[in-house]
Amino acid sequence: MTDAEQGPTLLERMGGVSGLAAAGVPSLAFVIANAIAGLDAAVVVAIAASIGLVVLRRWRRQPIQPAVSGLLGVVIASLIALYTGSAEGYFLPGIWMSVGLATVFAASVVVRRPLVGVIWNALTSAGERAVWHTDRKTLHAFDIATLTFVAVFAARYVVQGRLYDAGSVEWLAAARVAMGYPMLVLALLVTWWAVRRARDRFATTVVAEKVSA
Repeated sequence: MTDAEQGPTLLERMGGVSGLAAAGVPSLAFVIANAIAGLDAAVVVAIAASIGLVVLRRWRRQPIQPAVSGLLGVVIASLIALYTGSAEGYFLPGIWMSVGLATVFAASVVVRRPLVGVIWNALTSAGERAVWHTDRKTLHAFDIATLTFVAVFAARYVVQGRLYDAGSVEWLAAARVAMGYPMLVLALLVTWWAVRRARDRFATTVVAEKVSA
């Protein structure tokens, strides 16, 4: 398959570089508005900023799915903030999601089906699929990739959880941006290495089978 025939890359699916940069705008807008005008105004500003990102991507004829997903997340976070009556509540969904994802990814390693490998196998074409979890080196590579995600999600939970308990809204916003896509990109680089290793092992197996036949 040529590059022209391939679908959009993972970065493009996430909204491209501009999408990654804009992802933290609603949170920053929320914090600034909360400091100036209070919680109700912060909720309105955050949702408005998120809607603005959807409109902007639409106007630029870029995929709007990442921005729409972001809008949904902002709405849920805003509702929780209003329900709890505290600005810190805006960050609770992300904290809860982090601990949940860390648990799921860690459990998948314990049962010897690392989630990164499971996802790779599901997304791989039938012609490239292999019983990846029976190959020790491939399984080890996916263990490392999956544990990298565990470390990312666990770090987010610990750091942001403590900031939430301390009621530090400004530092919560900073941590959310700093520990968001930058750390995700690091985990994806490890995933890329694991996938390359799995494909190399698969190619070696296919060649060996052809030679023996």
